Amino acid sequence: MNKTELHMLEAVADLHGVPQGAYNIRKNGEGVERQSTANIIIEPKKDKPGIDIIVKPGTKNESVHIPVIITQAGVDDLVYNDFYIGEDADVLIVAGCGIHNSGDKASEHDGIHSFHIGKNAKIKYVEKHYGEGDGKGERILNPTTTIEMDENSFCEMETVQIKGVDSTKRDTVARLKSGARLVMLEKLMTHGNQVAHSDVVIELNGEDASSQIISRSVAKDNSTQVFYPRAVGNAPCKAHVQCDSIIMDNAHIRSIPEIAANHCDANIVHEAAIGRINNDQLLKLQTLGKTEEEAEEIIINCFLK
Repeated sequence: MNKTELHMLEAVADLHGVPQGAYNIRKNGEGVERQSTANIIIEPKKDKPGIDIIVKPGTKNESVHIPVIITQAGVDDLVYNDFYIGEDADVLIVAGCGIHNSGDKASEHDGIHSFHIGKNAKIKYVEKHYGEGDGKGERILNPTTTIEMDENSFCEMETVQIKGVDSTKRDTVARLKSGARLVMLEKLMTHGNQVAHSDVVIELNGEDASSQIISRSVAKDNSTQVFYPRAVGNAPCKAHVQCDSIIMDNAHIRSIPEIAANHCDANIVHEAAIGRINNDQLLKLQTLGKTEEEAEEIIINCFLK
């Protein structure tokens, strides 16, 4: 891989070369490198673009990396990835997509992901989106995710988009059986004229199912953000939805947390806040010798950690 491609892999998957363990690297709409292990099998789909990731029951302390990079203008990439996590497994999945576009045509990656998490299984899923390039062509990322969680399973899902993506539409649906727990953390920053939409629906269908949805975002310049999380309690369950945003310049933010209870023992809470950077924090950092721009950057970085 060339210098740009290696830089993109580092940006979206913290990779400094080919990873150890199971991995699948996709570049400009094609699978270019793939490796399975004894416990994690990666197979290309036969009827459409994408892969099946099969984690055997009882697999522990293993990881799988599935980064996507686009380095050409005019690429329109659609991929279907299905994850089958066996019972009692405990694995880390690192995904992410980076687009380097120095041309005049838009480049787009649409990822359709489906997770099937078995009984008592645990996964941590990290997905980073990143864009760069000096061309006029847009960098577009539209992920769609479905999560099916079996009894007493656990899923921690962290999605990060901090720089360079002109347009994104994220759709997530999760269905939780008894005792399942889902933690979602979304970190987002938009600038320029960028647009970001995130729709989340969590259905808590089993007794003692629980979820926590946390969104932290910063909107700068003339960018637009819409975050619409919904938690639906269909059984004795618990859910908490929290949306915190910093708005700057001429940006626009809509945060629409929605909760619904269809059982008398469903306990669901939501909270949302949108505001400017705290002036007291700015002033304190400036008294320590920071410029206003440096102080803003420090506050934003800490907020999005």
